[in-house]
Amino acid sequence: MYSKKVIEHFKNPHNQGQIEKSDAIGQKGNMACGDVMKIYLQIENNIIKDIKFETFGCAAAIAVTSAMTDIAKGKTIDEALAITKDNIVKDLGGLPEPKIHCSMLGIDALREAINNYKNK
Repeated sequence: MYSKKVIEHFKNPHNQGQIEKSDAIGQKGNMACGDVMKIYLQIENNIIKDIKFETFGCAAAIAVTSAMTDIAKGKTIDEALAITKDNIVKDLGGLPEPKIHCSMLGIDALREAINNYKNK
């Protein structure tokens, strides 16, 4: 059902936790599936220097958020805004169709954090 990479990210999530003095925070959730994702950003010179997450949800939701933080780290905020669900699904080696919606929550939380940063 899940690729080896999805299981790896679920069992050993990358960038999990909080950034105490974050520059921006974004949070999105889906009450229908129960997933909630919170993204913390540390930004210097428009580059994401650090990114952490807290995700409450299924294995796919945790894996997707972990992979997304790996992809976004080190990118400019504009490059991070260009990350798509397809980028994440491809990076993970695929996801079951019913779980693809999970990837959008992580992207939405990332975009909310970036927009919060831009609006400061």
